Amino acid sequence: MMMMDPLASMASVVDSRRKSTTTAAASSSAVADSQPESTVSSSSSVKGNVGGAGQRFAVLSYEQVKRLHSVMDAVVPIHGRGNFPTLEIKLKELVQVVRAKLERDGVKVRDIRVNGGAASYILAADGAQQSYNDLDLIFAVDLSTQRHFDRVKTAVLESLLDFLPEGANKKRISSCSLKEAYVHKMVKVTGEGDRWSLISLSNHGGRNVELKFVDTMRRQFEFSVDSFQIVLDSLLVFYECAEMPMADNFYPTVVGESVYGDFHESLYHLNQKLIATRNPEEIRGGGLLKYCNLLVRGYKAVCPVTIKSLERYMCSRFFIDFSDLQQQQQKLENYLTNHFVLSAAEDGGEGDALDGVGGGGGSGSRGERCLIYDYLMTLHRVVDESTVCLMNHERRQTLNLIEELAFQVYFQEQQRLFHKHHQQHSCCAATSSSSPFNATIHYGNAFYYTPYAATAAPPAHSNHPNYSHHPYAWMPCA
Repeated sequence: MMMMDPLASMASVVDSRRKSTTTAAASSSAVADSQPESTVSSSSSVKGNVGGAGQRFAVLSYEQVKRLHSVMDAVVPIHGRGNFPTLEIKLKELVQVVRAKLERDGVKVRDIRVNGGAASYILAADGAQQSYNDLDLIFAVDLSTQRHFDRVKTAVLESLLDFLPEGANKKRISSCSLKEAYVHKMVKVTGEGDRWSLISLSNHGGRNVELKFVDTMRRQFEFSVDSFQIVLDSLLVFYECAEMPMADNFYPTVVGESVYGDFHESLYHLNQKLIATRNPEEIRGGGLLKYCNLLVRGYKAVCPVTIKSLERYMCSRFFIDFSDLQQQQQKLENYLTNHFVLSAAEDGGEGDALDGVGGGGGSGSRGERCLIYDYLMTLHRVVDESTVCLMNHERRQTLNLIEELAFQVYFQEQQRLFHKHHQQHSCCAATSSSSPFNATIHYGNAFYYTPYAATAAPPAHSNHPNYSHHPYAWMPCA
């Protein structure tokens, strides 16, 4: 792809980041008799300032530890393909089994952490309002040789074998079969400043269990609100040693870290729904898709002036990493599938008209489905306003791609609502050939003809001259 302005400083700003883990709290298995009433309290024993910023570590309150325990103790189904059964696994048991097998094979585990959306859910002041998709676990290990990568893969697959139900003939099941049955994706990254691997375990509800094994990683976060990591070592010791159940005066000291730099600032951003980042050109994809996701969920930039400049870096890095239209479409469709999960009730037991888009299943509400269109139009606006590195025809191609996906999603939603309303009225005597809901939804010549359902507003972004807000109108798809 031709680049008009590749942002000459792009390559120079990527610096070597510290290792993804610290041993600051590895031995912290002390049990707290009492804790302050505030959301988090500063840890006097764990210090770490970055560039004069505030403290990056904090001790979790009892409410946060209790929420962490509920996540680790919950049963997560790992769905198998073909004839392989669903594995019912608790995260705390999976972590312990994987760690034991790694250490058995000579791979030292420095610490284990919860990361990503699950960590944000645990730390947020109102966890019920903070949704998350994948369950991200980080194992800090030594990956200095290819043999260590192989041992990590073997340890995870052997752990799955241990969770198979009684009666399964485990001796006849190969590691290759387990991989095909339960692994959603596997990634290995080895480059300057990066040595890590990812093994994602399948969950049809969109809540995959992602096991990340990290030696070094240059960039560990996209925005301040997803920069939290919670060290699990003390909680795992508590599970092994405690003879009494967890209570408000008897629970382990658990330490959290913000790799953004300032824990309390990041927590404030999370609770107030604020967007902050630095050097987005260091992020693969520039953080563009995540940024638009935050915007559509009601997040606001900490500094509206600065964010406009950062948007240009986000777009530039995105188009450097995904330079052709096919890559852009694949990346965007995968993102929609993984980050806008829908329940089976929403799908009505049927597949989506747009392959893969919004079809993740899971704990989403109907609002998740409605957000997809808004998300795509938000992305369209940001790309339109902030892209400075593409030729005009390349920019138009990308904008047309986003617009076409948006109208396909909108048509899909209208079709679902139309059939739902038609089914509800099919048994009524009022239904006749003159009923507007006997109309057929057509697609042709880049237009849809659809009776708009009252529960879904027509797209507010269309400026097509033939577009009408009449209940029965032609809707341009691109």
